[in-house]
Amino acid sequence: MAWNEPGGNGKDPWSGKGGDQGPPDLDEVVKKLQDKFGGIFGGGGKPSRGDSPIGGSSGPGSKSIGAVIAIALIVWIASGIYIIEPAERGVILRFGAYSETTQPGPHWHIPFPIEKVIPVNVDQITSFRHKATMLTRDENIVDVEFTIQSRIQDAADYLFQDRDPNKTMRDATETAVREIIGKSDLDFILTQGRGAIADRIKSGAQGLIDTYKAGLIITSVNMQPAKPPEQVKSAFDDAIKAREDKEKLENQAEAYANEVVPQARGEAARRTADANAYRDRVIAEAEGDASRFLAVLKEYQLAPEVTRERLYLDAIESMLAQSSKVMLDTQEGNSLMYLPLDKLIQSAEQGKESSQQSFSSNDGTRNQTNTGKLRNVDRSRGVR
Repeated sequence: MAWNEPGGNGKDPWSGKGGDQGPPDLDEVVKKLQDKFGGIFGGGGKPSRGDSPIGGSSGPGSKSIGAVIAIALIVWIASGIYIIEPAERGVILRFGAYSETTQPGPHWHIPFPIEKVIPVNVDQITSFRHKATMLTRDENIVDVEFTIQSRIQDAADYLFQDRDPNKTMRDATETAVREIIGKSDLDFILTQGRGAIADRIKSGAQGLIDTYKAGLIITSVNMQPAKPPEQVKSAFDDAIKAREDKEKLENQAEAYANEVVPQARGEAARRTADANAYRDRVIAEAEGDASRFLAVLKEYQLAPEVTRERLYLDAIESMLAQSSKVMLDTQEGNSLMYLPLDKLIQSAEQGKESSQQSFSSNDGTRNQTNTGKLRNVDRSRGVR
């Protein structure tokens, strides 16, 4: 049953009388807030009869104003705390003029309006492209394109030394590009000069930027492959193809030379070694024959007859050993003889092989020398 219906308990939940106490009236709440703020700022609500409407009470109001000022001062001092991120630098302005640059970490400065902190990101990389058609030193036209990347090096110079540092960067890059390309030949630009040209442009543009104190540093300069204008592109393509063919033929010739020259040097070294070996062998054989002859001569001088007979028999034996003929003495009248034909054939074959070997080996030379000596001995004895 509702509280305001007949027969109800008569308790008003919003009046605070009888039953549970409900929330206060809205007008009463606003009145209490007005009284509290009036007490803080020197008012005390409605003045009493004994108080002066002009002077008022000064005790509680003065303390409240001092507390407010103290709190405001603490908040103002605390607002001077700031944190600089690792990728940033803090530029402090004191009364609008540059004061100092702070490093990453927590810091404190005199709050506004005395000092102001401007954080500047010095690790952020910015890039732009520069494309132009330029004249080379050998009076050719070429299209070049560069990609330049940079970042802030000095935050204070970047903010205050130059009105537009990015424009200064572009102008310095264009100046360096025109200078370097104008001092280079077209063949150097199109072939192996990309890296060298990029390095020269980087150093030249950085020098101009440092002169203007723009506070920027160039991190990299990338040069795209240069190409001639479209009007003469076909002629340049033919020239490049001819250059590539030339390099190809030169590489093939160099490879062939690297293959043939070592072989020729090896063949020459081998022939030189064979000639030296033949020379040493002939000298050694000659010295051996001379030593042998001197030994035989010494023995011949001691016993001429015996030595002569021995030399004769050795020569005849060596000669007959290589012959297939059979010599018989028929003075004794023995008409029946046994001829071992198989042995004779075998000895003849062995004699041919030995004669071939002796002709190509040292024994052949020695046998010929001994034969000559025996002939000289036989002539001295009258045997022909």
